Amino acid sequence: MEKLIIKKTDETPAVIFIPEKGVFQLAGNSWPENADKFYKKIFDWLKEYFIDPLPETIFELRLTYFNTASAKQLVRLMLFLKEKSKEHKVKIKWFYNSDDYENFLEAERYRTLLGLENIMEIVENDVTKPTQ
Repeated sequence: MEKLIIKKTDETPAVIFIPEKGVFQLAGNSWPENADKFYKKIFDWLKEYFIDPLPETIFELRLTYFNTASAKQLVRLMLFLKEKSKEHKVKIKWFYNSDDYENFLEAERYRTLLGLENIMEIVENDVTKPTQ
């Protein structure tokens, strides 16, 4: 399976999906002009990946800002990963900067409302630097 790499812009996050590592990242701002179109590539890729995933998959969210349209896509994404976690080992890591309490609260809200307590970890760390 090929990597999915999309360079970060002012409006869209970096997408770094390297299947042989099993660690996938979204990093930066997310307020694309057409969130449905932008995130469709991500969903299509993940659906193909989960046909034969690695023993463990880690999805890292390192977002500094996201708009309402992106928030809807993030909810879809997290629910998709929650569904996949019933059959595969999946972990979501939501990173936030120590000075961004709003981002922490948003992560906590998603974790609670979507029932992700068992698969989502909220991590205080520099969100601006993808680790791959």
